[in-house]
Amino acid sequence: MDVAFQIAILIMSVVIHEVSHGYAALMEGDHTAEYAGRLTLNHLKHLDLMVSFIVPLTCFLLQAPIFGWAIPVPFNPYNLKNRRWGEALVAIAGPASNIFIAIIFGFGIRFFGADLSHSMALIFAMIVYINLFLAIFNCVPVPPLDGSKIFFSLLPYRWSHVRTIMERYSLVLALFFIFFLWKFVVPLVSILFTIITGLS
Repeated sequence: MDVAFQIAILIMSVVIHEVSHGYAALMEGDHTAEYAGRLTLNHLKHLDLMVSFIVPLTCFLLQAPIFGWAIPVPFNPYNLKNRRWGEALVAIAGPASNIFIAIIFGFGIRFFGADLSHSMALIFAMIVYINLFLAIFNCVPVPPLDGSKIFFSLLPYRWSHVRTIMERYSLVLALFFIFFLWKFVVPLVSILFTIITGLS
């Protein structure tokens, strides 16, 4: 039953993540996500069988952290009102939504944990952990993750070639991260989980 709850929480979290991107783009003047019908919490509009269901189930079977993602919400950076920071604002909206969810449920554990049943406290804890994991993972500055958009926005214009190079070798960079740097994500998530919930 735990895996069913974890996948359900993951689906809820990635949908909110993607819708947040869409609304951030809309606030910046881009209607692409709206016209595509993606500004909805209807999971059928956002999920893919492989990456939203099979990948997290495979993670569970391999005893790895439950992970997956939704179909990225489309947006046109050329429609954004803020040409300098608009893309970064759209990018950061996704992880920010996951952090917000983690804080809300984490504070629920911290301040009302004694009033929660064991099963409810476990669900809250899973919501916090999964959302922190999504937020931290997506902030990694490797294309096509959200962190790369934020990183590119911080680069001076004269270094725009760095983006071209990183996007060209995004698969290599992603594999390097998975094989050599992935191990640093889980401890960071655990530290933030303890800070927010008070649980060790």
